[in-house]
Amino acid sequence: MVFCLVALVAAVSASGIAYWLNREAVLTRTQDAALGDFRQEMQNRAAALPADPTPEEMQRTAELMAGSSPGYSVLLVDERGGRKVFGAAGPDSFGLDDVPASLQRAVNDQQKATAANDSEYHMYWQRTKPRGNPYLVGGTRIVGGGPTGYMYKSLAQERDDLNALGWSLTIATGLALLGSALLAQAAARTVLKPVQRLGDAARRLGEGELDHRLDVSGTDELADLSHTFNKTAEALEKKVADMSAREEASRRFVADMSHELRTPLTALTAVAEVLEEEVEDLDPMIAPAVALVVSETRRLNILVENLMEVTRFDAGTAKLVLDDVDVADQVTACIDARAWLDAVELDAERGIVARLDPRRLDVILANLIGNALKHGGSPVRVSVVVEGEWLVIAVQDNGPGIPEEVLPHVFDRFYKASASRPKSDGSGLGLSIAVENAHIHGGDITAANGPEGGALFTLRLPMDVGKVIAGDADA
Repeated sequence: MVFCLVALVAAVSASGIAYWLNREAVLTRTQDAALGDFRQEMQNRAAALPADPTPEEMQRTAELMAGSSPGYSVLLVDERGGRKVFGAAGPDSFGLDDVPASLQRAVNDQQKATAANDSEYHMYWQRTKPRGNPYLVGGTRIVGGGPTGYMYKSLAQERDDLNALGWSLTIATGLALLGSALLAQAAARTVLKPVQRLGDAARRLGEGELDHRLDVSGTDELADLSHTFNKTAEALEKKVADMSAREEASRRFVADMSHELRTPLTALTAVAEVLEEEVEDLDPMIAPAVALVVSETRRLNILVENLMEVTRFDAGTAKLVLDDVDVADQVTACIDARAWLDAVELDAERGIVARLDPRRLDVILANLIGNALKHGGSPVRVSVVVEGEWLVIAVQDNGPGIPEEVLPHVFDRFYKASASRPKSDGSGLGLSIAVENAHIHGGDITAANGPEGGALFTLRLPMDVGKVIAGDADA
């Protein structure tokens, strides 16, 4: 389209310039020939008239002048003694009324003779269109009291020639446009179509169709580019396949390891519970070691459960079990189950019912509130509000807040804000599991620093997760 537009503009411009140049050349040539001959006839014949010519002499002279080769009409006017003598001849009916008044004034305007201007009268001309027909009107006066002469030449032939030229240029422009369209179509087939196919292939590759390849034909630059694209796509497919295989192997290893650890952990947990019950009766030198074994066993048990949960998210096997939940009761139950009632301030109205997975909501709340108590300190403020179709739960602690450089990483797996505490009680998986649970609901969690200090985590979940999931499935 652009190619055709450029060709059209170029053809029209070239035709317009050619027409204008030819028009000026034709008119100038005709005008110069007619005016030059008329000037010569005025000097040879009109100047030879007697001082007081008769009408017959004026008419005879006009006829002789009109019979010259350019073919124009002549009007001679002599004004003396209060009388006007006319002589008119030529192919066109030509009278003084056909001469524009401005031209008559210019012709009869006597100039002052100087060294640079030795003639008192000059020749003037003008193009007119009486009754729609083009004419050239020229006039001059004989110096020394001779008659005034006017010539009247039709430019109809030149107009017809220029119209024929205009039609020819129009046809040439149309042919040029047709040729440019054919050329553009040929270029589209040979250049633009392969480029378009290459663009489509690149887009499909970006959308994940790594097995897509281009058909290569020819030996030009586009063929080389297609070869390069196919090699790049093949290498990328192999690379992604290798990465996917390694990721799947790693995920399977973690899942298998977590599963295998559960059996000995179950036994260790049972032993640890027995030891914990008997810790008061043990030797004071042994009691601290027993307490350490109990706490580390529990920590290891939580870590294994978290790892198994992470592998379920990575494998896409995590499922929701939806139920209608009174959010205030759910938050209260989560806090009460972990004995956090004295450390948490709850601001939630009763009767806010949302359809979601209560177990996963409990996991989210436990991680957010537990993290706030561990790193920010009490009291932790939990507020529940409804914003349109969204349930918003904000958890804010009473600590110093989260450093700005840490905020982008708080939901990363195994990330710990302080490098000096790599062996802290947390596993670094709690917040990542919380945000994964939010995502599976169709929601999200954001982390920021509150305006009055302290870390602020905001959980946003749909009020009806079932509708969101159904809408995503339909899309």
